[in-house]
Amino acid sequence: MKSNSEIKKEAIEVLLLEAKALEALTKKVTDDFAEVVNIILNLNGRVIVSGIGKSAIIAQKIVATLNSTGTPSIFMHAADAIHGDLGIIQEHDLVIVISKSGNTPEIKVLIPFLKQAKNKLVGIVGNLNSFLAQQADYILDTTVEKEACPNNLAPTTSTTAQLAMGDALAVCLQTVRQFTDRDFAKYHPGGALGKQLYLKVADLSNNNGKPSVLSSDNIRSTIITITKFRLGATVVTENDKIIGIITDGDIRRMLENYADTSLLTAKDIMSANPKQIEQTELAINAFHYMKDNNISQLVVTENGDYAGIIHIQDLLKEGII
Repeated sequence: MKSNSEIKKEAIEVLLLEAKALEALTKKVTDDFAEVVNIILNLNGRVIVSGIGKSAIIAQKIVATLNSTGTPSIFMHAADAIHGDLGIIQEHDLVIVISKSGNTPEIKVLIPFLKQAKNKLVGIVGNLNSFLAQQADYILDTTVEKEACPNNLAPTTSTTAQLAMGDALAVCLQTVRQFTDRDFAKYHPGGALGKQLYLKVADLSNNNGKPSVLSSDNIRSTIITITKFRLGATVVTENDKIIGIITDGDIRRMLENYADTSLLTAKDIMSANPKQIEQTELAINAFHYMKDNNISQLVVTENGDYAGIIHIQDLLKEGII
């Protein structure tokens, strides 16, 4: 059995080997790469990405990245393609085939049908003398010196190169399209980024109710109101205007400072001029405002009028922060 130091040394050697392969890949970015980017930008169809074995797994990941960054893409397994899935490909689609050897039987069968249909063919290939490389209209060279596998057999360095080339393609398309974080969020509405870019303060505060007391209300009714709404605070109003807020912290400070609270009113213990945010603001802005002011609640307003309270726990529950 190998020692921990030997295992770590071997892991580092693998990472360095793959890093070296990726660095070498930078010299293989040719005009073909730029041409493929331009073709996809002007494509009336979709990008179909295919492969076999480990390359098929890489193809699926590339498809996922392309779709999430604004390039409509479909994965087509090379083996399934020659057993009926060729119907996926439409007239204006671009086909990308991924293969280390470029000579697998399924790909050799598939390519003539692609050529017959006159779809443009891009080969992400690690053998420039292969059948795929010879038939492709454009070549993205992912040749590697050796696999990280000690037997130089298991696809490791080669699949890393394929994946990196696919990422480079997706990112270049994203950059040229000026695909922003807001565009990205359209395809990730359920994720944290989507919520940060679209979820409004009102979407959260409207679920909380509107705890409020009058400035003349006694302490008992104030505590009951805070307890009822379970937001750790209540707004204090006077003549229908917001004049303050009372939090759990204010209640504790009152108990420290007053032996007799029977004559106190809400106005006596409130914090005046509470921090406020309009309900149309993004919820993530509410978090930054709370963080900057070291508070847990914000008074929510609608055109200046009291509309509710948003609590930092609301943001945590939504996974925004």
